[in-house]
Amino acid sequence: MPALASHRKPRARTRTTAPALGITTAAFASVGLLAQTAGAAPAAPSAPKPTVEEVQKKVDDLYRQAGTATQKYNLAKEKTDQQRKSVDGLLDAVAERTEKLNEARRKLGNYAAAQYRSGSVTPTAALLLADSPQAYFDQNRLLDRMTERQQTDVTDFETQQAAASKKRAEATRSLESLTESQASLKSSKQDVQTKLAEARELLSRLTTQEKARLAALEKKREAEARRKAEAKAEAEAEAEAKAEAERKRREEAAQQDESDTGAGTGAGTGTGAGTGTGTGTGTGDAYAAKAEKVLAFARAQIGKPYVWGAAGPTSYDCSGLTQGAWKAAGVDLPRTTWDQVKVGTRIATDNLKPGDLVFFYDDISHVGIYIGAGKMIHAPKPGAYVREESIYYMPVYGSVRPA
Repeated sequence: MPALASHRKPRARTRTTAPALGITTAAFASVGLLAQTAGAAPAAPSAPKPTVEEVQKKVDDLYRQAGTATQKYNLAKEKTDQQRKSVDGLLDAVAERTEKLNEARRKLGNYAAAQYRSGSVTPTAALLLADSPQAYFDQNRLLDRMTERQQTDVTDFETQQAAASKKRAEATRSLESLTESQASLKSSKQDVQTKLAEARELLSRLTTQEKARLAALEKKREAEARRKAEAKAEAEAEAEAKAEAERKRREEAAQQDESDTGAGTGAGTGTGAGTGTGTGTGTGDAYAAKAEKVLAFARAQIGKPYVWGAAGPTSYDCSGLTQGAWKAAGVDLPRTTWDQVKVGTRIATDNLKPGDLVFFYDDISHVGIYIGAGKMIHAPKPGAYVREESIYYMPVYGSVRPA
């Protein structure tokens, strides 16, 4: 019996299902990604975190830059205030000139209107229409005088017109200069705010331990500055003792000379006692009197906050404090450290006297008032208050005696 044919359907070819295809694609993609990653350049390492010492140096530098920007702000503000007053004066002058010009214009307008209403009259017609020859000549002289007056008014109009144009041109230039100063003022203000914000940002990133470390570094710097101030105080005391000894020696020598001169007959040995007491110089006494007022004012401001651009009475920046202190002694100082350093006489640090101004940093961006013994009163920086401090806390640039 022949074999029966199989009625089973042939098996279909195996197809890759969608899930399987997805897995395969993902696998290839992963391989490709790994290959790309292997060929790519390694990521740059992040910058190392600055040390506390580096942060301290950077913050100090930012505060110094903010101090410089503050002086630029003060300079721009002073210039802006001066130019605003100049502009106001010029605008008042322009208004006055314009009023005079309008008055001259009204006079000419009246003449023109009168001529328009009456029309031009020839000399011949005026003679024919006159009641008598004498009346004609009287009228003619009047017309001549009117012509001269009109000519004077025309000249006055031209003069007023030129003066008004000149004042308007001056006011325009002054306004342009004022605009430039205002732009500089705005730029300096933004610069100060930017530097202070950078300093605050650096300090805010410090951990508690780093802040403690920074405080310890600050105390160490203050201690070193105090040590130098104490050494200067000792040197000043020694110099003062030597000066006092020399003064007494001279007084005794003068008294001895007077005694020897009066003892020609062996009598009068006690004459001349108590004389020669006026050894002090009037100039030195006058400066000491002014310095006393300066220091009294400065001490009264201790504890008030530093605010950049401030000149009292509730807050100060460094040059605002020195300006106010010397004004109390009757001496007007410029607003900025850069101008204050040019006032008076330059003084060596070894020869400082109370009341002298001490300037700091190469850019002369800070100033304090010397009080003796190596110390000063100054408005230090944002976040601080007017206080006494060693002059050696910052690098000294130089000193001046304002009066």
